[in-house]
Amino acid sequence: MTKHEQIIEHISNLPVGSKISVRQIAKILRVSEGTAYRAIKEAENNGIVSTIERVGTIRIEKKKRNAIDNLTFAEIVNIIDGHVIGGREGLHKSLTRFAIGAMELNEVEKYIGENTLLIVGNRSEVQKLALSKGSAVLVTGGFDTTEEVKQMADNLELPIISSNFDTFAVANMINRAIYDQLIKKEVLTAQDILIKIEDTIYLRENDTVSEWNHLSESSKHTRFPVLDDNNKLSGIVTSKDVLGKNPNEKIKKVMTKNPVSVNLNSTVASCAHIMIWESIELLPVVSRYNNLLGIVSREDVLKAMQVVDRQPHIGDTINDQVLKKMTFKEGEISVKISPQMSNQFGMLSKSVYLAIIEETINHEMKKHIKGDILIDNIDIIFVKTVQMDSEVNVTFTLLDLGRKAAKVEVALSVRNQIVAKSLCAIQVIEHFY
Repeated sequence: MTKHEQIIEHISNLPVGSKISVRQIAKILRVSEGTAYRAIKEAENNGIVSTIERVGTIRIEKKKRNAIDNLTFAEIVNIIDGHVIGGREGLHKSLTRFAIGAMELNEVEKYIGENTLLIVGNRSEVQKLALSKGSAVLVTGGFDTTEEVKQMADNLELPIISSNFDTFAVANMINRAIYDQLIKKEVLTAQDILIKIEDTIYLRENDTVSEWNHLSESSKHTRFPVLDDNNKLSGIVTSKDVLGKNPNEKIKKVMTKNPVSVNLNSTVASCAHIMIWESIELLPVVSRYNNLLGIVSREDVLKAMQVVDRQPHIGDTINDQVLKKMTFKEGEISVKISPQMSNQFGMLSKSVYLAIIEETINHEMKKHIKGDILIDNIDIIFVKTVQMDSEVNVTFTLLDLGRKAAKVEVALSVRNQIVAKSLCAIQVIEHFY
């Protein structure tokens, strides 16, 4: 295990809420401060520590993907550019909702409770009530609070955060952050469909072709990852590699070295693209240090992509917002251009052009294939500008369709005048079940 890995493991084993510093880590583990700094930064990227201005770096609980919409108070401090004036020990805790304390004292009680953040001005009585009910407090307008409230927050380990922004701005920032987390939650990644290493059948470099034959016969699989003595991925061995080879030949002599792999955060769509482009049926999932974490199969990827198509979306991406403005009626496609789709000059944004083309292709290709598609290339010619409140008509033409690829043309027009035309190359992902 490298020094870097040792530091990450040490940080992971620290209790939630522990303070961490570069000098402290360097002294305890006898490493250089540069090594400690790089490891702490990676731990922050991995979501197990958080750095807060005027507070320092603290160990936080890593959020599971099924609870990714729950922000911690430490993240709130960074989002609103605030500072902590009390209850620092509770920064690692999560909030599930926030409330605005713009009502009488006796009415506030209905809206507060545990895992709640109350947004309020310099009203100390409301702040004390919120803390007594288990709520953290966000003081807007740059106001401070009383020593009594600060002491109460420290005792209860509930943060009091102060921000120079007003209530409206703060609420919008937090709402946007939660909304972004919801969109992230909907994007399926390799870790969502991963066959973990405990359930993965693999071979070692010093195993023989004969052992591959036994594994293939018992598991009915023909592709296996190959690991070295340190459990790092060193290759992939398939039926093509062992065909006609001596049964006593070492696997490391016949395997495909330096195989294509992905990490836990690789999206399902990127996995599908790699599998089609490389013509492979199995993708190893590895850590930053190339340790095998598991595998994803072509079948799992295709099933996951079908699930994504069918499930309702909670958070709207740019494409979702554009799709709401598109009308598909009796073979005709039209888009009503809203002010949100325009750029600073009041013209249709280039990103919206792309979104219209993408959604048109996704809709129309379903009439021609039973499967999914990935757009490889789009060439666009912009002929004229489109103003807001215009109605754009879209024409789709299928130029060529093969088993694995297609070429299409999408034209956008306003009042029968072409405003943009695109030529697109598409990969076709067939469903075999």
